[in-house]
Amino acid sequence: MHHTTTVVIGAGHCGLAMSRCLAERSIDHVVLERGEVAHSWRTQRWDSLRLLTPNWMTRLPGHTYSGDDPHGYLDMPGVVRLLEDYATGAPVLTGTTVTSVQPFGQGYLVRTDRDAWQARTVVVATGATGAPAQPVVPLPPGITTVTAANYRNPGQIPDGGVLVVGASASGIQIADELARSGRSVTLAVGEHVRMPRTYRGRDILWWMDASGVLDERWDVAPDLVRARNLPSMQLIGAPRTLDLNTLQSNGVALVGRLAGIRDASVQFSGSLANVCTLADLKLGRLLNTFDAWADRTGVEAEAPQRFAPTRTPPPALSAPLGRGGIESVVWATGFRPDFSFLHVPVFDRKGRIVHDGGVTHAPGLYVMGLPFLRRRKSTLIDGADADARELAEHLVGGLDVLAGRAS
Repeated sequence: MHHTTTVVIGAGHCGLAMSRCLAERSIDHVVLERGEVAHSWRTQRWDSLRLLTPNWMTRLPGHTYSGDDPHGYLDMPGVVRLLEDYATGAPVLTGTTVTSVQPFGQGYLVRTDRDAWQARTVVVATGATGAPAQPVVPLPPGITTVTAANYRNPGQIPDGGVLVVGASASGIQIADELARSGRSVTLAVGEHVRMPRTYRGRDILWWMDASGVLDERWDVAPDLVRARNLPSMQLIGAPRTLDLNTLQSNGVALVGRLAGIRDASVQFSGSLANVCTLADLKLGRLLNTFDAWADRTGVEAEAPQRFAPTRTPPPALSAPLGRGGIESVVWATGFRPDFSFLHVPVFDRKGRIVHDGGVTHAPGLYVMGLPFLRRRKSTLIDGADADARELAEHLVGGLDVLAGRAS
């Protein structure tokens, strides 16, 4: 058995950010990674995907972007190279799958498929995308199904009609790519966060960053549960807006939320107009926030603007499954974290890990990379910096308390 002060689980951007912060504080630790560094970025992304955040936002502890394209968007090989370079010198053990974490003495016993570690503290940095959140829907035989995690390109989708379920960042991009490849695409739309790529001449994320929206903290959020369950923003890694109006102009058919299967037909909710109206209203309120901030601070920008309401077609409540209808389904319904290895009583009755800004009720056990962990931007690469620094400070403080008790 190996001994260390801290075990960090996961060598994505969150785990590597925590490792850097622990190293700065001279805390001995190891980072355990089931695959290679940036494993999820390598294995759960489609070929054409780019980061939704501009390059200037690829900020991590000890790293800021220094290239010649600050307003561009990294592709997936670029993200992998970034994290590989960032991991240089970090105590990362790749090809090491954690099978269990359980209380042991004054800390934890971390078992892997190779060996075991005893540590005072554990940081679970596996993030929020451990497994696709795919609904259980009894599709008939012969219907091809893929999730956003294993979709790669239109070539893997058979000819015929395609239903993309989910209209957040992944769903709109996959629907757009499939439509451009000549497929007949139907997009099932539920709650979503409409977002233009640019506003008043600047990237929308510049406004969210500069105005402080992305730095809103979990301990002052008026409805934290709601904030942690919001869909991802409708953005793409390109200098153009891709919203539901654009998709319709490109031939994508919009329907309401998927409601079920009946008699070889897929059924849709009649709520499309309502959810689109709600998303439009929320966008308007966000833009009002930016305008008010710009007025207070004297920011120079183009004149305020508003965007056309989302067009909604007459409600289509069903579509045939099989030849001549929907022949493939892409589940772009998001992801869920996978904490099946964590055998510590820190879960609620729905199996969700309970934490206060990443600090669990179990002494010395921390979590990173979940939505709105400590800030609205916690799931972004840019959000890992401040979260890791603050959690590292809390971790060190806890170690100091234990040392004081021991003496």
